[in-house]
Order: sequence, then C-alpha cells, then structure tokens
Amino acid sequence: MKVNEIHLYKMNMRMKNPFTTSFGTQQDRLFLLVEAKSDEGLSGWGECVTSELPLYIEEFTQSAWYMLEKNLIPLVINQEIKHPDELQDKFKPFKRNNLAKSALEGAIWDLYAKTRGESLASSLGGVRKTIEVGISLGIEENINDLLQSIKLKVDEGYKRIKIKIKPGKDLDVLDEVRKHFPDIPLMVDANSAYTLSDIDTLKKMDQYHLMMIEQPLTAGDLIDHAKLQKSIKTPICLDESIHSYENARQAIEIGSGKIINLKVGRVGGLTEAKRIHDMCEKANIPVWCGGMLESGIGRAHNIAITSLANFTLPGDTAASSRYWEKDIIQPEVVVHHGLLDVPEGPGIGFDVNREEIKKHTVAHKEFK
Repeated sequence: MKVNEIHLYKMNMRMKNPFTTSFGTQQDRLFLLVEAKSDEGLSGWGECVTSELPLYIEEFTQSAWYMLEKNLIPLVINQEIKHPDELQDKFKPFKRNNLAKSALEGAIWDLYAKTRGESLASSLGGVRKTIEVGISLGIEENINDLLQSIKLKVDEGYKRIKIKIKPGKDLDVLDEVRKHFPDIPLMVDANSAYTLSDIDTLKKMDQYHLMMIEQPLTAGDLIDHAKLQKSIKTPICLDESIHSYENARQAIEIGSGKIINLKVGRVGGLTEAKRIHDMCEKANIPVWCGGMLESGIGRAHNIAITSLANFTLPGDTAASSRYWEKDIIQPEVVVHHGLLDVPEGPGIGFDVNREEIKKHTVAHKEFK
C-alpha cells in the first residue's frame, strides 16, 4: 500500500470527571490523532496518548506534534509500505519519542488491516473474541467517594478494581477498601511515588492480598524493583520502567517484577508491543493492557492488542462512557458484565465520527 496523505489533528477533549494520580489531577485531555490515507482511498487512524505536560514520561503533546511533523511523517508520506513492521527500522534513528512513533505506526497498522479486509486484532495474531476488563479509579480526598465508586464498578461487573495510591494515601485507604470489599480482585498503582525507604509501608501491603502493586518505584528503574520484589510477596507490575523489548528482557532476567503492564504508546507501537508479548509468553510473565485516558481510537487499538493470547489479566480498557460524554467513534466502546467484544470489522472495527473530531480539533495539518 502507498500512503499518499496524512492528517495530524490536535484535540482538546474534556473528560466527564477529573482523574487524580500521584502526578496530579487532569480533566482536559490535549492529545493528537493521526489519519493515514492510502492511494486506494482508505483511512487508518492512530492516537498519540500524550498529555499537555511531561508528567508520565518525557513526551508531551507539543513535542509529539513537532516530532511527527518534522521527523516521522516525512519518512512515511508517499512511501510504499508492505507491512507496518517496516516502520521500526525507519524510526530507529530517532531516540525514544515512543508516543509519537506509536501514533503514526498505529494509523498504518489500521490502514494495513483495512487494505487486507481483516480486523486489526486478526492482523496482529489475536485469538480472543472477548476480553476481560478492569477499571482504574483515581485518588479521592473522601474515602466514601472511593468506596461508592468501587461498589458501582463491582455491580457493573468489572473483573478487577485498580486504585491509585501515593504516600499518605495508601494503607489507611486499603484498610477501608478491604473492610468493605474483602474478596474483590484488587490492585494498586503507585505511578513511581515510592522509594526503597518506604519498604516497610510496601511490605505491609502484603496483608491485603493484592493482585499486584503497579510501578511502586522510580520510572525506568529495574534494579531497585528487583530488590523490592525479593522483599515482598505481592507481585510487582512494571509500567513506566518498560519502554522497549530490551527493558522487558532485562527486567525478566533480574526479577524486577512478575507482571508487565503493556501500554502500546509507551513501548512505541503495536509491533514492539507484540514482540514484548511474545517474549513474556515464553517466560511465563503475564501481561495486561494499561490505559492512558484514550479516546475511542486509542481504546480500539488497546482492544486489538489485548486479543493476543498472553493478555491473561483484565486490562484498563473501560467503556467510553466512563470518561467521555460522547466519544469520537461509533459505536462507542461498551462493556457488558466486565467483558468487551473484540470487533471483527476491518481495521479497528469502529467508525470514526468526523463531526465529533471537528468539534474538538484545535489545530490541523495536512501532508501530501
């Protein structure tokens, strides 16, 4: 296929509710969409899951726009592409910038699947027709608000509850949650808020029978996570420490954790995510798909990758209505009793609502 036109959209969408982590609180999402068109008139879509500020990783929305505009899109426009895997070599000279790379590669993957008349999940080698879904809940000032949210999501059938924690908002919160919900599948996400000096607090989390503690220590760290994992029974799940196949290989080798949260954007795209998935499968390391407060386009890519065999734990791909008054895809992502159907239509399997995209677009550039 030949990519003869690419559109870059800067989007500003307001979430239904503020979402608080150890990084801070956000409600307005400033992110990018990439649309790649073929000479056959088909469109593929990708999402750049940045935020306005570089709080999660070093990338942010404006830097990703620059990277796509000046460096990545020129490598793809008017080029013949036989398979999306080719983009890894094309992008290799540019260090990191994984969110930008993933957005463009995702649009090409969607276009590739549509050209072949098959679903993105099938193109990736997915085997699941339905996937289990969990929910991620932000830090609440009032514990009763958190307990109410958990009850609502448990009643809706979500298969796992994740709550965000930080120092001072951890053991007391877990005490209350377990008092009211002693048996639910529960995990916590620290977003790098702790150090090894907090090891006594982290050890005490063993008593709560958690599925995992996600990214307790510094982003990028593998060595201290390995030390911590030897000291606690609860499995450590790595998130911000895994940006590539090599990161994952080293983490497995030294025992930095027992689970990996595999975010497509963070590792640079679907091709690298699939490589990491395959390695983890051979090493008996379960993976699951984390969320980045995506719109429906990014959510659709998450669904496709989660159809692979080793995604054995519920991910964060909640229903569109969890975050948005109206999503930018049709139909919206809907969860039934904690399960989500993998679309069988061509590409991502959802139609893009161009009117909604137009409504939220604050900048647009066309490349030919």
